[in-house]
Amino acid sequence: MVTYRRTPAAEIDIAQTRELYRTSTLGERRPIDDDARFTAMLRNANLIFTAWDGDLLVGIARSLTDFSHSTYLADLAVRVSHQRKGIGKELMRLTQEAGGAKTSLILLAAPAAVDYYPRVGFTHPPSAWWLRPGDRLT
Repeated sequence: MVTYRRTPAAEIDIAQTRELYRTSTLGERRPIDDDARFTAMLRNANLIFTAWDGDLLVGIARSLTDFSHSTYLADLAVRVSHQRKGIGKELMRLTQEAGGAKTSLILLAAPAAVDYYPRVGFTHPPSAWWLRPGDRLT
């Protein structure tokens, strides 16, 4: 049975979370081997939900929110062994609820997940923009 917790950033176990990112494939797109950067990513999030199968961390939703207008779901990771069981959807539901009734839930989908989000209710706005690290305003 999977249980869910709102987990304070200071209580996140970095090694356990790094292992989750690896087993979910999100680790391929996050700096999980850069200790300082990965720790900062986790510690500076202000809304985190975790999913547990007993003592095993099986999912995480890491977000930044103002609890009023916008919640950016920066990471959604579920172990491959636990995918297709509704864990990601429940983590998103909890995140949306905690963000507030008038808050938009925003994310950037991993290439492998672009077909998933429309199936659970997200819309794809054509007006999104991205300035990547190292890119400069002109």
